[in-house]
Amino acid sequence: MKVVGLTGGIASGKSTVSEMFRRLGAPILDADLVAREVVQPGRWAWKRIVQCFGRGILQEDRQIDRKQLGKRVFGRPWERRFLNLLTHPPIYLEILKGIGRHWRGRTPLVMVDAALLYETPLQLFIKPVIVVYADPETQIDRLIRRDKVSREEALQRIRSQLSLEEKKRRAEFVIDNSGSRERTDQQVFELWKKLTA
Repeated sequence: MKVVGLTGGIASGKSTVSEMFRRLGAPILDADLVAREVVQPGRWAWKRIVQCFGRGILQEDRQIDRKQLGKRVFGRPWERRFLNLLTHPPIYLEILKGIGRHWRGRTPLVMVDAALLYETPLQLFIKPVIVVYADPETQIDRLIRRDKVSREEALQRIRSQLSLEEKKRRAEFVIDNSGSRERTDQQVFELWKKLTA
């Protein structure tokens, strides 16, 4: 079974590209969805996060207020690293379970959609890796529009991740999502043919 990684940077369009691959038939293990599952009320990671960051980060329904927690940790690298230590191991475990299910089902290819793929141990066994790239100005503009943040906040969020240039350098494949949706769709289709040949 081929385990393909799909990664990118914040506001690079990775989710759009992931959906394009899904429409072509790729089974997707989405790390963002897994990350939401592992912090559901009562689960191990949820308990540790509440214990460490306080009940003030909870909404009325006991769900973690991800936006509020994100604002808090983006400006504090040590807190962001600590939050990652609480959430990443259960996320890896769930992704590995998903890969195992596809392997047992004899799926020929599964795609792991993970923004922080290169920052985690998952990179050791997921090959090839596709990076979704957008030029810096496109990335900043999208982030400002999408999250209603200032340019400085957008830059701070972008700088908190491994640079897209570095991700491009490490990747086996790059999809440039700086232009039109049609151009991106064509790149995805050509790469899908190559991966499934």
